[in-house]
Amino acid sequence: MSYSPLFLSLKIATIATIIVFLLGVLSARIISRRIFPGKSIVESVLLLPLVLPPTVVGFGLLYLFGVNGPIGHWLLLLFDYKVVFTWVAAVIAAIVVSFPLMYQSASAAFQNYDPNVENAALTMGASKFKVFFTISLPLAWPGLLAGLVLTFARALGEFGATLMIAGNIPGVTSTIPLAIYSAVEAGRMEQAYTWVIVIIALGFSSVLWLNWWTKRNVMSFKQNS
Repeated sequence: MSYSPLFLSLKIATIATIIVFLLGVLSARIISRRIFPGKSIVESVLLLPLVLPPTVVGFGLLYLFGVNGPIGHWLLLLFDYKVVFTWVAAVIAAIVVSFPLMYQSASAAFQNYDPNVENAALTMGASKFKVFFTISLPLAWPGLLAGLVLTFARALGEFGATLMIAGNIPGVTSTIPLAIYSAVEAGRMEQAYTWVIVIIALGFSSVLWLNWWTKRNVMSFKQNS
């Protein structure tokens, strides 16, 4: 049995998680504490992949990044590059479907502490850049870490959108969920069971570690207070 689905899944999930973390934290920081016309609409659009069927998300990505799509057409003209049916397409699918989890966690994290702490630092002459990295980020970190772990787990288990835009190409786009699908279709149930156990173990380990880390920090906070 080839182990390429495991390595490919970890590669795609890791890259997607890094990108989603940066985009999620940035967008949540900009949007969460501001009031502006159409804010509810903007947030609804950002969270839409969370409630849509993955195949619908995949269809939308296929339209955008297909050779005749608005983005895919220009990528083909400018760089002679086709996104569809590549591992990059799988990364894009993982980014889109997992982004709402990171955004929600980051938005809640930035609203979960008193903004006067930041304002006090700003009035004392600290730059916004320094305030963010020395005050905002540490205070919001527990929520951001939770979003990070959930994002990785979601990206690791992505199936529907990936199948639509990246296909199921062994060694190229066949992640663990797609490998399970292929194994079941071909009647290779032992192989399917193996991949099911692997992905359950990865997801369970991620959530278990997050719960352990959270409880440890809660106990540490109670002891210090």
